[in-house]
Amino acid sequence: MVRPWPCAGLAVVLAACLLAPSSTVRRENPPVEDYVTEQLTVAARTYLQRRSQALVQKGDRDRGDTPTEIQGVRISPRLVRSQEKAVRELESRSRAPVEGGPAYTGARTSLDGGHAVRNGDRITLEAVEHTEMRYGSGKVTQSVRRRFVFRTRGEQITLVGEHVLDPGAHPVNDPVDDGR
Repeated sequence: MVRPWPCAGLAVVLAACLLAPSSTVRRENPPVEDYVTEQLTVAARTYLQRRSQALVQKGDRDRGDTPTEIQGVRISPRLVRSQEKAVRELESRSRAPVEGGPAYTGARTSLDGGHAVRNGDRITLEAVEHTEMRYGSGKVTQSVRRRFVFRTRGEQITLVGEHVLDPGAHPVNDPVDDGR
């Protein structure tokens, strides 16, 4: 004959084991802290802003080299080379919204709605880029969704990839054939 109390006790122990976290259970990716998301957003915005500025007539001013680090975030050597190539192409492109029209006189690029997700040693940041190019008495504005991929090693974060998410979008500050 089975007594009801030992069976009830066994059921409670079994339920506790099923509800207790296990070391073999795969946990979700840890959240990206707000300050890290902000750091990544600033680095990504600065990266894009350099290309927007390349479209503005600057005269004989030196544009300087592409930074290899922005706000503590390194830029991979491959992206530095790609950025240099893009800036050269954008500087030599027609710098007017309409062929023969007034040249761009100013550029402003911002990122908002940045959402970062960590997956192992990768952090993916998705944000909306807003670019405003001024010319004569007018301006051209554009909004495009972009994804930035960062690799982490310890405390070091490196930007390793960037691309447009909107199908068919042609951002004004992207080179025609950027190979990314």
